[in-house]
Amino acid sequence: METQASPKHSDPAAAPFTEEVRHVVSLPGVYLMRDKEGGILYVGKARNLKKRLQSYFQAHRPHDPKTSLMLSKVASFETLSTHTEKEALILESNLIKRHRPRYNVNLKDDKRYPSLKLNINDPYPTLTIVRKIGSDGALYFGPYASSGAVRQTIKFINKTFKLCKCRCETFKKRARPCLNFQMGLCMGPCFMDIDPGLYREVVKEVVAFLRGRTPALIRKIKKQMLDAAQNQAYERAAMLRDKLFALEQTLEKQVSVTADHKDRDVVGITIEDDLSVITLLRIRGGYLLGSRHFSFENAVGSEQDQIDAFLRQYYESAPHVPKEVVVSHLPVDKDLVEELLSDQKNARVTITAPQRGDKEKLVQMAVQNSHQALKEKRRLIDSQLDLLERLQKRLHFKRLPQRIECFDNSSLGGTEPVSGMVVFAHGAPQPSGYRRYKLLSSQKSDDYAYMAEVLRRRFSKVDDHNPLPDLLLVDGGKGQLNVAIAILLDLNLIDAFDVAGIAKKDPFVGEHQDKVYLMGRANPVQFGRDQDLLLFLQRIRDEAHRWAITFQRKRRHGNTLHSLLDEIDGVGPARKSQLLNYFGSLDNIAAASLTELQSQPGISERLAKTIKAALSAEKHQGSQT
Repeated sequence: METQASPKHSDPAAAPFTEEVRHVVSLPGVYLMRDKEGGILYVGKARNLKKRLQSYFQAHRPHDPKTSLMLSKVASFETLSTHTEKEALILESNLIKRHRPRYNVNLKDDKRYPSLKLNINDPYPTLTIVRKIGSDGALYFGPYASSGAVRQTIKFINKTFKLCKCRCETFKKRARPCLNFQMGLCMGPCFMDIDPGLYREVVKEVVAFLRGRTPALIRKIKKQMLDAAQNQAYERAAMLRDKLFALEQTLEKQVSVTADHKDRDVVGITIEDDLSVITLLRIRGGYLLGSRHFSFENAVGSEQDQIDAFLRQYYESAPHVPKEVVVSHLPVDKDLVEELLSDQKNARVTITAPQRGDKEKLVQMAVQNSHQALKEKRRLIDSQLDLLERLQKRLHFKRLPQRIECFDNSSLGGTEPVSGMVVFAHGAPQPSGYRRYKLLSSQKSDDYAYMAEVLRRRFSKVDDHNPLPDLLLVDGGKGQLNVAIAILLDLNLIDAFDVAGIAKKDPFVGEHQDKVYLMGRANPVQFGRDQDLLLFLQRIRDEAHRWAITFQRKRRHGNTLHSLLDEIDGVGPARKSQLLNYFGSLDNIAAASLTELQSQPGISERLAKTIKAALSAEKHQGSQT
């Protein structure tokens, strides 16, 4: 792989790199568009680098508005040549993930969407809800559009298929069956011997259900029910009947969209000005199982370009790749994308753009849904922009508060002080920008010192990963606001952005709403009819409070576990984990009898007494303070 870089150009619109492009190689590779600060605006792949860059920088060549806007900001470009076009495709994907350029289709990480995990490597696999799909040999299903949807699914599975809910570590330690077994919701492998082969059959049924094979599963269970009835196994037949009815009711709620009962994904796109929305319909066994919308702002490229980028990014981390992907616009590099997806699935994957028939109707359904989603996204963007503009006008801010950072501190009696920073971008939370700080201030319960430390640490480092906000919001009244102003003056940032403080109301002095303080103003702002602006600032403050106090509790819990168990002679990490897994909490360990403690492997009578004495002493000390 070879690298070429163009010299920086002060006016790319007036002289579009004609001379620089002339020296670019005619090979496959990747090109990077950079702004005057060296930041990456766009990453693209080309079969022929010279021809592709000439298409951008030829004089009088027309471009769509988004491409023209991007090109007006280009101060230099860089090329990376590769041996094959497939290598260029992979390199482009890696660079987009690493740098997340503004004008590329950047598929957000799916970690905020819940999925179901079935670890088939366990002797008795259980279903768990996760937000990160790993490469650990487990089966993953989803992601689901909401936590409510995934919990509804797992509730149905637990009731219908009776998978185990206990963790494998507790299997050999239970002296009585779990509550789920007593309620008839579990097969009970945690308490009694269950044939692993029988349990595996249930697991296969769960997998079939989650993969959309409900009709085939219904036929199988119906046959088993009839066989059981014929063999006069009426209790088993009744159990199968109940399972059959539950599955049939679920199937009635699903929409049949194709008669061939095949698995496929359907992808449609709508582009309007600077906004794009791609809708993906998941069809399994001919039934529509769900849909998801992906929105992108300022993404450069045609429908074919954006679908090309979307397919490569989405299926790179998807738990399942269907054998057929139906799209509204064929990707630019259809054959290469098919090859990448086939390599991932270890089977042939085809990408088609049908022009007639049932598949074409599915495409139109996806496009129609993407159009509706775009309209809703545009409405939300416009309403958020209107709110920010009114907030700027009402509080007389120097700039539109598109990026708002809010800080809140938390401690328990001056111990384990922490601070949390949340970020709202364009009126919505941006969790990727959230930060947590362990505070080093020695003062006990000194919120002013905590605020001074965290603001100094935050604004002493400003770069591409830590950009300056348009508005700094601190949780607190005039005192915290004055601390923030003093730190910004010291860092020479007082004119870099606006700053405000928000304090809770004091009902004892007759206050009916929270107060917002501004620099250079003695009294809090009166919002009058613009109560939604105050509610917006309260929402940001409350999110910062939640973020900070969650971190503080986690630190306190971790230190508590360490101080009470790890300091007991004879209790190491493995034994501590063993005790907590069995008893569930420190309180339960403290309440356990000596006999119960001695029932644990490796816990002698002497060690059991030592543990009881240490926990009892700590509890007594805590009640005295």
